Amino acid sequence: MSAATTVEDVYLTIEESARLLGVPCSPEKIRPVLTAYGEGLADAGMVLSVATGANPPEDLDYTITVPATGPDPYAVALSEGFVTKPDHPVAGLLPDLRARVPVSEYFIDGGIVSGFSKIYAHFPGDTLTVAQLADLPSMPPSVAGNADLFARHHMHDVAMVGINYRSRAVNLYFAQLPSAFRTAHNIRSLNRALGLPEPQGPSLRFAQRSFRCYVTLGWESPRIEKICYAPAPVRDWDPSALPVPLDPRIEKFVRNTRCTYPGHPFVIAALKWSASGQHLNLGPYLRLSPLLRDLLHEVTGEKV
Repeated sequence: MSAATTVEDVYLTIEESARLLGVPCSPEKIRPVLTAYGEGLADAGMVLSVATGANPPEDLDYTITVPATGPDPYAVALSEGFVTKPDHPVAGLLPDLRARVPVSEYFIDGGIVSGFSKIYAHFPGDTLTVAQLADLPSMPPSVAGNADLFARHHMHDVAMVGINYRSRAVNLYFAQLPSAFRTAHNIRSLNRALGLPEPQGPSLRFAQRSFRCYVTLGWESPRIEKICYAPAPVRDWDPSALPVPLDPRIEKFVRNTRCTYPGHPFVIAALKWSASGQHLNLGPYLRLSPLLRDLLHEVTGEKV
């Protein structure tokens, strides 16, 4: 399959999913991103996701893996005009990370309405500690400022860093979470320390299933802006078990988006807490990269 054919196939899948959600889909906003990162797209992993809370849904996000052996994804984003290089530390963060850890793969992230936003560096085999991350010259000072909070709440190993060039924020994805992290006491204490409501009932039980947890920080404030609890992806997802109600269009989107591997799609649901309240990011994996297949086998026990 040619690169152009793959781009068109991926675009058409996104367009179909957007119709299920009732979100407007503009090819001029999506095809240039798919084309720019088209090298390796045929073997790339890809997940579509939508945020609950807005009625009707306002955007559809797509996240695509980019091989670590290919062109620098930030250089591509700059050359294509998806981002502009600011006089800000955010511009140096990906190079600083690459100098510190061997990156296994990258992800690029965008919305079909909002456009290109993030690049992730994923290094699950060579996790970094909070102290190692805080030592990077371009990392927000808020990482070091919250080191004691992370340690108190059993958050030690970071397997991925997401860089949002639009909002100038950083996501730290904590992996290898110990059982002590998942206790009700720890999760309630963590939200309370962030000035957020303590999870109760279904929200608490959902957070206790986390296999990864991530936080959002910036350069302008010492506070952690957002926390997200993410259980392992599942094939047989149950909307009634989710901690927030779903718009019927979202359930239709998750159930009917086509994937490129056998069986029902793996579905990821991540519960996010911020000053504006809680919501889910929910969606299916359309495509699985070799590394994603290995990670899913590790966390679910299923070979794909």
